[in-house]
Amino acid sequence: MHSSPSPTGSEPDSPRSIALTALGALGVVYGDIGTSPLYALRECFHGPHAIEPSAANVLGVLSLFFWALIIVISMKYLAFVMRADNRGEGGMLALMALVMHRTPGGTPDRKRRVLVWMALFGAGLIYGDGVITPAVSVLSATEGLNVATHVFEPYVVPLTLVILIGLFLVQSRGTAGIGKIFGPMMLLWFGTLAVLGARSILAYPDVLRAVWPGHAVEFFLHNGVHGFLLLAVVILVITGGEALYADMGHFGRRPIRLAWFAVALPSLLLNYFGQGALLLRDPTAENPFYQLAPQPLLYPLVALATLAASIASQALISGAFSLTRQAIQLGYSPRMEVVHTSEQEEGQIYLPGLNLAMLVGVVLLVLTFRSSSALAAAYGMATTAAMSITTVLAYVVARERWKMSRAVVLPVSAVFLAIDLSFLGANVVKVPDGGWFPLTLGLIIFTLMTTWKRGRELLAERMRAAALTIEALLESFGDHPPTRVPGTAVFMTGNSEIAPSALLHNLKHNKVLHEQTVLLTIQTLDVPHVPASERVEIESLDLGLKRVYARYGFMDDPSVPDILKRMREAGLQFNLMGTSFFLGRETLIVTKKPGMARWREAIFVWMSHNARSATAFFRIPPNRVVEMGTQVEL
Repeated sequence: MHSSPSPTGSEPDSPRSIALTALGALGVVYGDIGTSPLYALRECFHGPHAIEPSAANVLGVLSLFFWALIIVISMKYLAFVMRADNRGEGGMLALMALVMHRTPGGTPDRKRRVLVWMALFGAGLIYGDGVITPAVSVLSATEGLNVATHVFEPYVVPLTLVILIGLFLVQSRGTAGIGKIFGPMMLLWFGTLAVLGARSILAYPDVLRAVWPGHAVEFFLHNGVHGFLLLAVVILVITGGEALYADMGHFGRRPIRLAWFAVALPSLLLNYFGQGALLLRDPTAENPFYQLAPQPLLYPLVALATLAASIASQALISGAFSLTRQAIQLGYSPRMEVVHTSEQEEGQIYLPGLNLAMLVGVVLLVLTFRSSSALAAAYGMATTAAMSITTVLAYVVARERWKMSRAVVLPVSAVFLAIDLSFLGANVVKVPDGGWFPLTLGLIIFTLMTTWKRGRELLAERMRAAALTIEALLESFGDHPPTRVPGTAVFMTGNSEIAPSALLHNLKHNKVLHEQTVLLTIQTLDVPHVPASERVEIESLDLGLKRVYARYGFMDDPSVPDILKRMREAGLQFNLMGTSFFLGRETLIVTKKPGMARWREAIFVWMSHNARSATAFFRIPPNRVVEMGTQVEL
């Protein structure tokens, strides 16, 4: 996600700083939820699960919209979930890292493993959201052209594809420049929502009665099962709720809350109630959002809506990039190319491989569904499932980390979970019509992440079984140490206790040991960032060997040049041009040995072949690298 002007994980202090950061949050955090008025109310009365636009139904739906925004967004996310920060960072994987902490009286290992699996599946669902959101947002914006004239109808899908392809193509340039206008443009968008809605409310103020929750209750009593199923459309109002939590580390709690209560929430409510007032006056209105605007302003509104939809899409795309980097660092994804697009803002990154995959997915979705109404059937499934998982994980954190009483946190979490599961249950009927897509994508990504994690554990077990400990290796030299050669050799190893296979191969084939031999272990901790002063630890061993631990957070990018700099500061002197980096390259062989199903082993081998090399990922000077190969049977 995008970074704010404030340091990561810190809260801005001055009122001016808070206001500026809130403006940035408005552009990034609320892009998705801010474009929901384009299609949410329309789908209730003109979508696949539409109901009759009678006065009672309009007031009932508006009441549901109002209380969904108040309870789910304002109370659950802003007041409850955002307290669960991992040293300032938020998001599904940051929450998972909190759950992984072992605490006295915590959940047993088996239950904790289930919680981790839930978090990983939730992360997979967020990728589904990241593919659907750009498609449905931009499609719904460009469909506004049909309100003016049906002449443009054949061009809506091609225009949508052009906008989306352009959006993904500019990712490599970064959002540093574009990001400066995100906040002001979304402020203009929310202001437009408020003005359009207020005009309509003034013409029919009776619509404000929908604030009374009794209208929502009467709606369910009157419509029964059909009314419950309409929750699958009401969820469109609160899509983007996860973004509030995921972007907390970049903007801080106070700016995100200020942006919501001062701008986003009142603007959204005014627009939804304004659309409702229009429907009460004219139940035949097919696209109430665009029909709020005077005819001369329709084309400018379509242009502004398209820009707002692109900004909303940008937030989800950037979120997928950030989530993937966290997965790589936590060991749930193979190494991928991560490009930093800004020298100042750490959070602005670009992953070429993921960007291409998301572009292909978005284009296929638009060509398959061809309208925002059809895509709305696929929308919501990922959001409701992810929200339910977040509630469960937040409850565990509240009990284990905050030490809150079960009598306090259980009823609160139960209410939130009941609402989440109600939305989820209503969305189940959308599975055949498109809801299968985010579920399938989430399951595929969950399988890939768990396969990679288990495969790396299995590989480490196999390597450890055939390995020699460092102490045993040093003892084996006895009174006949190996021939020493000048220079420095750095052997990278995932396990600091065993001798790297590259070191054993070097001793076996070259029969030498460098004067300065460094065993480098790069560790990723379950915290977002590790201060530079605490990043490197050096331990001296016999025969002049050095064991070096380099520790990074899951939001940091490990870098060998950075590690070498910290090693020099710690007193370990060496000449880079006289330093060789020895890496092990494993050739993996699928076998019938116990540990993992053969089909998963095959997937793991394929992922390993396509992972980015350690040389490129850790930024090791390629002309200083020596690779030693070995075969490993899984």
